[in-house]
Amino acid sequence: ATFQGMIGNCPQMRLLFDFIKKIADDDQSTVLIQGESGTGKELVAKAIHSSSPREKNNFVPVNCAAIPDELLESELFGHTKGAFTGAANAKIGRIEYAHGGSLFLDEIGDMKPVLQAKLLRVLQEGEFEPVGALKPVPVDVRIIAATHCNLEQMVDDGLFREDLYYRLSVIPVTMPPLRKRKEDLQLLINHFITEIGKKRKKPLQGFDQQALQALCTCNWRGNVRELENLIQHM
Repeated sequence: ATFQGMIGNCPQMRLLFDFIKKIADDDQSTVLIQGESGTGKELVAKAIHSSSPREKNNFVPVNCAAIPDELLESELFGHTKGAFTGAANAKIGRIEYAHGGSLFLDEIGDMKPVLQAKLLRVLQEGEFEPVGALKPVPVDVRIIAATHCNLEQMVDDGLFREDLYYRLSVIPVTMPPLRKRKEDLQLLINHFITEIGKKRKKPLQGFDQQALQALCTCNWRGNVRELENLIQHM
């Protein structure tokens, strides 16, 4: 079965597809997607957006782990002209760009506490302050967050705000790792072979039965992303 770019036929994935259809209509509640790296958390976020009333507006992804701390605040909230050295012009942040649509905050567990507090204000008040601004800007955005971290443990350890955690996890979604949905391996392998084969002059032959059995015994620590990369490498 395929749904919004996701592939799976196992019971966990079928339940996930049904769940996404149910939660997409409620386009105000925040969603927290938890799961290991490579399980397809961004695909789920895109599916929620695409199935919701916000689909015609922007889906704006932000990888909190990939953007340096000193730039992330400006990237998210924007800044006014002259807000800091080098700010020659005003800049719209990704939160404002996502107005009317969905903001996807990937690796939210890497966000520093000072930004966690500013994000909490967006969720509680529906407004934000660009860096250097004196008054808040109203915004209508659905926030979908994702992490491979154990946020509950991070809250216990004092590394993540408890109030923000509960604001984010209004609707929790857990992605199953590939090793727990091995009945989907053949489906995924066929899909990747077809997609990768489209870019080749000769069609790909695929794997013989012995190779498929070997793939089924793998632990897949990198999950679906690891499988895709391996097929591309082969």
